[in-house]
Amino acid sequence: MSRVGKQPIILSKQVKANFKDRTIYIEGPKGRLELRLPYKIKVEIDNEKILVKRESDDKKTKSLHGTIRALINNMVKGITEGFKKELEIVGVGYKAQLKGQTLVLNLGFSHPIEVSIPKDLKVNLPSQTKIFIEGIDKQKVGEFAAQIRRIYPPDPYKGKGIRYAQEAVRRKLGKALAK
Repeated sequence: MSRVGKQPIILSKQVKANFKDRTIYIEGPKGRLELRLPYKIKVEIDNEKILVKRESDDKKTKSLHGTIRALINNMVKGITEGFKKELEIVGVGYKAQLKGQTLVLNLGFSHPIEVSIPKDLKVNLPSQTKIFIEGIDKQKVGEFAAQIRRIYPPDPYKGKGIRYAQEAVRRKLGKALAK
């Protein structure tokens, strides 16, 4: 049995969970999320506990058992606490601005780059070089942060670009110093 999959998910008083038509709905103070479950995975909702069970022991079902439990746990965590990613912009003159639901990035290209912000995410700019992305869906927060980082990943030679906060960028020597 999966070590992760057999652990129960504890619900707080603010969280409500329903299971209907192979879909689990979780509602809480920050919003509502749903997840469509694959066949042979079932969910039991007891008072303040969610148990993920599998109906058979074939290889695919075993591999999905722990994954589905982790996804449901992330849903519960997301609607109670939320998820947050922090990005830093490094480079002289590089900055970010918010214009409505659009993030405008000036990264040394010949034009500013405009990225539309998804409806269910919040983007804050405490300074021109820091971007905070918040939301209740862990996958959407991470994907949007990766999408922004992909525009100008950190350069190993000069260190310029967009990086996650606390990300260590390994610097390389230039060809003049490599001897």
